Amino acid sequence: MIRLESLTLGYGRKILLREVNADLDGGGLMALLGRNGTGKSTLLRAMAGLGSLQGGRILLDGKVLTDLRPEELARTVAFVTTERVRVPDLKCRDVVALGRAPYTGWTGRLQPHDHRMVEEALDWLGMSGYADRTLDRMSDGECQRIMIARALAQDTPIILLDEPTSFLDLPNRYELGVLLRRLAHDRRKCILFSTHELDIALTLCDSIALIDTPGLLYLPTPQMIAGGHIERLFRNATVSFDSKEMRVKMEGV
Repeated sequence: MIRLESLTLGYGRKILLREVNADLDGGGLMALLGRNGTGKSTLLRAMAGLGSLQGGRILLDGKVLTDLRPEELARTVAFVTTERVRVPDLKCRDVVALGRAPYTGWTGRLQPHDHRMVEEALDWLGMSGYADRTLDRMSDGECQRIMIARALAQDTPIILLDEPTSFLDLPNRYELGVLLRRLAHDRRKCILFSTHELDIALTLCDSIALIDTPGLLYLPTPQMIAGGHIERLFRNATVSFDSKEMRVKMEGV
């Protein structure tokens, strides 16, 4: 679903990833892990067509990203950033409706099918009762669900999320992780999200992409755990794994 071919990313003279080859084709829910400053956000933005490459190429759903017209790209990948959206008087339903922009043509007018997609996305995220509320009157967790609903309404095979749990408390972090897993499996979406929450990544994700500058390793979660790759990368933390039940205990991360 997402293929990296000889991909090199960086800024200035700093190289974050060098000639990386990886097939993120496992589907389901995938976590992107790595230490701070190793290029998680840079990689996600590149996959979303929002950043330049220093070398190589990215393929999305079998198509070279740079060959896609803007409307094709918008129908292939949806991107949810870490930015907090707090626009006064902007209703949640209208935010989710922005996800239908790639399908409405130059008029921007929603058709009955588009309205159904918006309502279905709100329902999937458990936010139907918030449709007429404005974003400036919502909690961080509620706003995050609305932004994911917008991505779902965009109806793309690939959804990318940059640190979707960063502003949430622990119960809401795990709840959002469960929701993303259900969305990936039930709606057959390829969902990749960056996170520092190792417990959520290891207990809920089907596979993991691990940035170990300047390389990237992609494996199913059980193999990533069994290989000790995460323990080696985060060796300054106290991390213990139960590979059978896929649980993790962390201190100092």
